[in-house]
Amino acid sequence: MLRTLSRHAGLGLLLGLSCLGLGASQPRAEATSSQTAWRNASFPVENFQTYTSPFGWRTGPDGQAQMHYGLDLAAPEGSYVRNWWSGQVIEVDDQGNCGTMIRIRSGDYDHAYCHLQGRVEVVDGQPHLSDRSGGLLLKLGQRVRSGQRIGRVGMTGRTTGPHLHWAIRYNGQWLDPGLVLRAMYGARVATTFNRSGGSD
Repeated sequence: MLRTLSRHAGLGLLLGLSCLGLGASQPRAEATSSQTAWRNASFPVENFQTYTSPFGWRTGPDGQAQMHYGLDLAAPEGSYVRNWWSGQVIEVDDQGNCGTMIRIRSGDYDHAYCHLQGRVEVVDGQPHLSDRSGGLLLKLGQRVRSGQRIGRVGMTGRTTGPHLHWAIRYNGQWLDPGLVLRAMYGARVATTFNRSGGSD
């Protein structure tokens, strides 16, 4: 069952997916063998409020068209960010537009979390994402579980308000995280239906 998809987040998915223009399509077939593949995934942010910018082309702050390769999820500053899928930390950084960020590899997937609180610091010769006031210290190469807290929503990098920018690549190709959330929600509904004795 989807671990951290709360009632409020589930409602947000139901109400928000149409606003994102996701339609009825599922993620590409090679990205998942069935809906049940998503049942152990985690919604990526606590205290979710709304979606502020979908995946796709948009007008940037400079007025120019630009591709937005992730999904922006608004939440109060300091809200915990949870790891979407079990994997290994492959990058921590605090430079550039993404601000303080962490990137995790889960098999053929890479997923990045941007605009986090804290900074990168070297501990015992290893780079770490450090948010000590949030009780978080994750080192490069560390294994992390699905649903594990890996950061907190901040305003580092290029941002006009507190939110999580969440981006996913599958075999190097960008995926729309909104479609992934749709598949996750579908898997949760299917699991609940099956447990309640429903049939096809």
